[in-house]
Parts: sequence; C-alpha cells; structure tokens
Amino acid sequence: MAEQTSALPSFEVRDGRIERMLDRLPDFSADALLVLDLKNIRYLSGFSGSDGALFIGRDRCALLVDGRYTTQAREETSGLEVVEYREKIEGLAGVLENGRPFTVGFEAAAMTVETHMKLADRLKKTALRPLPETFRTIRAVKTEEELDRISTAAAIASRALASVLERIRPGMRERDIAADLEAAMIREGAEAVAFPTIVASGRNSARPHARPGLREIQRGDTLTIDYGAVLDGYHSDETCTVFVCRADTSQKEVYGIVREAQAEALKAVRAGVRCSEIDRIARSRIEAQGLGGYFSHGTGHGVGLDIHEFPRIAATSEDVLEAGMVVTVEPGVYIPGFWGVRIEDLALVRDGEPAVLSGMPKAMQILEI
Repeated sequence: MAEQTSALPSFEVRDGRIERMLDRLPDFSADALLVLDLKNIRYLSGFSGSDGALFIGRDRCALLVDGRYTTQAREETSGLEVVEYREKIEGLAGVLENGRPFTVGFEAAAMTVETHMKLADRLKKTALRPLPETFRTIRAVKTEEELDRISTAAAIASRALASVLERIRPGMRERDIAADLEAAMIREGAEAVAFPTIVASGRNSARPHARPGLREIQRGDTLTIDYGAVLDGYHSDETCTVFVCRADTSQKEVYGIVREAQAEALKAVRAGVRCSEIDRIARSRIEAQGLGGYFSHGTGHGVGLDIHEFPRIAATSEDVLEAGMVVTVEPGVYIPGFWGVRIEDLALVRDGEPAVLSGMPKAMQILEI
C-alpha cells in the first residue's frame, strides 16, 4: 500500500517545467505522464535519488519513492505530493488507476518489458502508451541556471587537465594519468567525473573509446584525453590530443586536418542549422584529405544531465539546433596500428556564433619534457 506524505501540488515546481508538461499532454496523446528516467525526474522535480517515479496529471502530480528516499524527496522538491511505496509496482498501480478510462504516456526506453507487463496486469481502465520521440527534447534547451552549472563544470575540468599535463612524463602509465586527472577534477570542485576518463597513448589512441591501461607513455606518442566533470548533476565533455616530447610530420599533418575540420564545424554551430550540416562540414574537410574512412563516429551530441542527450550531430540526424542547447563538436581521425587524433569542444548554441565553454586551447601542443 502506498502512503501519502504531503498535500496536493500547486504545479509551480522547477521553473514551471511540470506545468509545461501538462500543457503538452495533447501533443503526447496522453491524459497523464509516468516518468521513470531518473534524469528526467531530476529535471522536472529536483529529486536526485537513485530510484523513484514521477506521475504528472492534471488533477494530481506525485513523486513516488520507497522509504529510503522519503525524507530526501521532501527536502529536494516543493509543490509535489510525495507518495511512499513499499512495493514499486503496487505503488505505481495505485497512482495510475483512477477508476475511469485514462491514458498514461511513458518513456519506452526507461520502462522494462517486465514492469510494463506487471502494470498492465493490475490496471483495469488505464492504458499505457509509449511517448513519442519528441519527449526526448524536453531537456535540450537549457536555462541560465543550467548553463551556469555546465560552464562551471567545464572550467573545473579544463583547469584540472592543465595541471595534470604539467606532470606527465615518459614512463607514466595511462591508468595513472587518468586517476590523477579524475582526482584533480574532484579537488577543483567537481562532485563526480562525467564518465570514465579516456587516456589513450600511441596505438591505443587509434581506438575512439579506449580504456586507460598499463601502457607507459613514450616519447613521440600521440596522447588523447577525453574527460569531463559533473557539477550539481550537470556534465561537461572535452577531448584534447597532445604529443609527448615531439611530433613527426604525419602527426602534425593529421592534427592540422582534424583541427581545421573541428574549427569550421564549430563556427557553423548556431540556431536553425541542421545537425547533419555540422557533421557534413567536419566530415567533408576530412574526406577531402583522403581520410574519410578513418572518421568512424558522429560529430557530436547534446550534453546536460546526461553526457549524451538530444540533439545528435551525425550524418543521419534530423535534429535542428536551437538557441540554448549545449553540444559537442568532436571530429577525429583514427589510423589502426598507429595513432589517432580527436579534438572536442563544448559549445552553447546561440543565434550567432556559438560560445565555447571548454577551457583548453586546441592549437597543437607538444609536451616539452
């Protein structure tokens, strides 16, 4: 049985975000919403716990949690009914079933088949409907508060990397450099790292998402570092490629090609531009140098409460940039058996040229050791 622990809401929560969801119910072909994705729950309600559900309806808005999170839910939210459940499915069914024909939209990616089956067995008049793809866009345009957190996280991460680069020496292991950088981000004020830090040297840098291992850094290595910090739940994301002690002609040439592609694509980021066009600009510059086959991923993605979120910057993307979005631009060239180069900046989309939030310079850098 679910236990109510606060009064009915006024709907005036989280800068009117829940109210905007209520206004969009007709767009979602739903009478109410069941939000299970924890990042969406945090965005809409402020609750940052690791389990729960958010029900949004015209007559009732409720945050459902088990007893571990009741106090936290009350402290982190306002204007919401907090419902404590002992068993999650029973708690959800108790809120969803209201005795009349009712359609509840849910995030298909966040609800398991098992949960759907169990709920469907218990609901008599309530129908569950997967939400349309447009629901993915609800967090895409950031508020000033969100932008401040993301830009501060980016500054924290960049300061940390700048300090770590000064300490890198031949003979250090990738894993140790990653650990040093993650500790430096925490010392600078991050609450966590955005994702497991990538430190890839030499041949390992030819793998876009290499894991830092026991390989020791050598003179002449290409060294790619992909890293980010989290502040109040918001992420940053940046990639720098540097060279240890020296760089040969081919390394310099490829770095220059990737840098030019990244700079041109970044400059094109602005409201109204299709994400596929940003990808085309970066990819065409690399293809023109005969290296298109070595650019094996999309050019970027949105960043916020998740490290990867809407929009997607890729050749097949139909997304369109809007002012207030925060996106990455990160082309790369990866030559198996040799090395790779990736350059990534975090940028705020504006009506004119973007504001770059990353702090590290992207001119070619050779670590003088």
